[in-house]
Parts: sequence; structure tokens; C-alpha cells
Amino acid sequence: MRRSQAPTSSSCGARDPLITRFAPSPTGPLHLGHAYSALLAHDMARAENGTFLLRIEDIDRQRAKPEWEAQIIDDLTWLGITWDAAPLRQSDRLPAYRAALETLWRKHLIYPCTCNRRDILAAAAAPHEGEPSMGPDGVIYPGTCRAGFPTRDQLYENPPLPEGVTLRLSMEEAIERTMEDRITEKGPEAFAGFTETGHAPLGYVEFTATQMARDVGDIVLSRKDFLGSYHLSVVLDDADQGITHVIRGEDLYEATKIHVILQRLLGLPVPIYHHHRLIRDEAGSRLAKRDDARAIATYRAEGASPEDIRAMVGL
Repeated sequence: MRRSQAPTSSSCGARDPLITRFAPSPTGPLHLGHAYSALLAHDMARAENGTFLLRIEDIDRQRAKPEWEAQIIDDLTWLGITWDAAPLRQSDRLPAYRAALETLWRKHLIYPCTCNRRDILAAAAAPHEGEPSMGPDGVIYPGTCRAGFPTRDQLYENPPLPEGVTLRLSMEEAIERTMEDRITEKGPEAFAGFTETGHAPLGYVEFTATQMARDVGDIVLSRKDFLGSYHLSVVLDDADQGITHVIRGEDLYEATKIHVILQRLLGLPVPIYHHHRLIRDEAGSRLAKRDDARAIATYRAEGASPEDIRAMVGL
């Protein structure tokens, strides 16, 4: 297993104080992959005399459990990780998520979707007579419920934001809004981007409007059974906490393009991103919360030390 060092502010090209975070979901035990991500973000902040924050992503109230949150706090404390403010909980942030949805709704950028998973699979696969296209959120939504969605050129008075339904971002409209300031400069292949310091290619990573429409599609921004979604909440929470450097697994690299689009739509700053390698098992599969054999609590019960955990993940 190759060793990894925490990036420094000079390697990231930053001059302002670093603010990093670790944002676990209390839906199961922390495993070695979580330990690596938390320690990396913590070490990076401490090495630069920056700030490290903890966020509890408990937006899914059906799966989030208080006992798992307590275990997370206990495991992080045992690892020697400290945070510089009280943990932020997404369950306390619902008014902010609703306000953002209201903003996007008034701008005609989101629409209600009544499709279930079976509907999406059938519609996505039918034109190709094969496997549906996959994006950062799984199967790329074919836009079934977008039909009849009014554009900004079709003036009308918005009804209230729908309740208890799935809300999707109209990606084609969104990318036109976020990239239109560069349309005259670069034409229909207008670019957006972000700075990456961990996952190759390093530096400023650009992506096009065409890529987003083709490879991502209309993503879910709020689900019928709970307000908000990962994509919406993470960009709002990072902005609220003043995060300057987002340290997270490389499995979220492609999702960053979605987050940049949302940041530009909502007028939020774009942090520097550092997507790190994943901790995998002997078969090469990424770890999951159901893999209790690699849970931090299991290693603790077997007598491992925090230094042992650091060695296991290559820090």
C-alpha cells in the first residue's frame, strides 16, 4: 500500500488560512477508509495552523441513528482528532436547504419528478436496447418529467415549491446559466472548472456544458421522503462553514462538477478540492459501512492503537 502525505497550503496554492472538514453520515460504524479521510483532513489543517471542523450528515432521518453518531464521536476522539467548533448537523440546516430550493424554483431551474427507479431504468435503457448510461448518481435520468417544464423565456408566475415530491435540476438550463458568461468567449463548449490537488489530473480541471448534459443529466436535489440531497446540502454546508479545502475520496471526483455548477448557480465560493485514494480490501473493493470486520471499533476491541490505524492506512 503506497504511503500518502497530507498536502500543504503551498502545494495547494493557498495563502488564506486552511479550513477543512470531515463529514460522516451516522448510518453505520466508521471504517478504515473513514479514518484515512478524517486523519488526512485533520493533519492537513493542523500542519498549516488551520481549522478542522466536523459535520454530521444526518439529513436522511430514516437511516441516521443517534447511537451511530455517538460511536463516530468516540472513534474520532480515540484517534486523536479534535475539531475547532461544535459539530454542524444537517438536521439543523433544513431551512437553508429549503431557501436554496426556493431560489432555484423561482429561477425555473428545478422541476418535480414522479418517476420511480423502475421507470427510470426502463426509459433510460429503451432507446439503446442495452444497458443504460451511468453517471455520478447512477443511471442518468432520461428527462421524462422535464417535458412541459417552462424555461425562463416562458414567463409565468411560479406556483409554490411542491411538497413531498422529488425535485430535479434541469441540467441543460443550469449549465446555460452558469456558463453563459463565457459563451461568447468559448462558444457552445463553454468551460467551468475547479482546482484539484489530489486526483490526477492536478491543477485547474475544466469541463464543458456538453459533458455535463451527456454524462450527468438531471440530478435529484430533493427527495420526496426528506428535504434536500447530498449534492445540495454539501455545497451549502461547505459554504456556511467557510471550507477552503475539501478533502474526500476519489469516488466523489466526478460529483465535484455537479457541485461547481450548484456553487455558481447559488453564488457560493468554490473550494480547492483534494480527492484522495480509497482504502480497499484484499480483493481491491472499496470498504463499506457494512464491512464490520474493518470498523474502527472492531480494531479497538482487538487492542489496536491509534498509531496502528495510521499505519494500516499508510499515514
